[in-house]
Amino acid sequence: MTATPTAGRLTAREEFRAFADRHIAPHADAWHRAQRTPPEVVRLLADEGLLGLPVPREYGGGGGDAVTLGLLAGELGRACSSVRSLLTVHTMVAHAIQRWGSRSQRETWLPRLAAGEIVGALAVSEPGAGSDAAAVTTRLVRDGDDWVVNGHKKWTTYGETAGLFLVVGRSEEGPTALLVERDAPGVRTELIEDMIGIRASMTANVYFDDVRVPGGHVLARPGLGVSHVVGAALDLGRYTVGWGCVGILDACLEASVDYASTREQFGSLIKEHQLVRRMISSMYTDARAARLLCLEAGRLRDERDPGALAATSTAKYFAATAAGRAAADAVQIHGANGCGPDYPVQRYLGDSRVMEIIEGSAQLHQVGLAEYAFQERGLRRRQR
Repeated sequence: MTATPTAGRLTAREEFRAFADRHIAPHADAWHRAQRTPPEVVRLLADEGLLGLPVPREYGGGGGDAVTLGLLAGELGRACSSVRSLLTVHTMVAHAIQRWGSRSQRETWLPRLAAGEIVGALAVSEPGAGSDAAAVTTRLVRDGDDWVVNGHKKWTTYGETAGLFLVVGRSEEGPTALLVERDAPGVRTELIEDMIGIRASMTANVYFDDVRVPGGHVLARPGLGVSHVVGAALDLGRYTVGWGCVGILDACLEASVDYASTREQFGSLIKEHQLVRRMISSMYTDARAARLLCLEAGRLRDERDPGALAATSTAKYFAATAAGRAAADAVQIHGANGCGPDYPVQRYLGDSRVMEIIEGSAQLHQVGLAEYAFQERGLRRRQR
């Protein structure tokens, strides 16, 4: 599968949907229970050109635009939020290298990431540092031409299987981002099990004990690790997570409509009950509104419009909170069946809860969106 022009996006979405329905959705519950993504899934995504979709063609990728990447994230999110998480973190690392890496770094890493030879993971969060990336305590110390890394990263999505970590730590020059290979001596990972959601995402603690990294692995320059490298990566992450929430909304709606159309209570199908219809109408509306917001964010990103930042934050905030409401209602519609393992709505509920936290919590977006509102209003007043 390759990137498509605007006229072909509907076809691209149908291809992505067919792929997800055939290869991902039927196995998502089993992977959720096993808390693992089989390695052959990663290989399949790579072989189909999906892991490298947004990587420029000159580096072996598909050269896909933001809207097409979003459509892919939406269909993967509908089938399995954990697999969508793989797409998110992998493309975040690739994007950071593409934007801030040297020519040598791009030529070394982008072809391998596009081909799925290695999985990329973002190692930023720590036990004491989440949304505030500048508060990380991982230490980066120069030693000749190398850097020595010491620290503990937590909540590293696909950290248990990643071959390349984008690590952010503190150096004498300020927050610094560098690339650390998994097989470097002193790197150790520990799977975090029994998470509330995205349980197949192989999220891990990652420990760096006197890990020596070549100086040529620093992205951008020391001091720009958070403001530039991580900022750009997280912005892309918010975008794909927002689309993943559109997928959860679609999945909740499909499951609820199917269940309500076959389940009888008090002598009639529950789809005839007014309060069930109210919940489904809310899902229906939210799914379409979230999709439109994500499409707008993607369009602005492709046009390199300065408003893309606010649009992406808006889309992620609305889609994530709407997915949370839809998942809760989907479980309610399923009743006791929704609380057990036989229906996927239980998985949707846990996954949606994670979506309201990662790539900027709902509360962080509320604060930021209010600031955008004040700025836009102030600009209009000055233009009068």
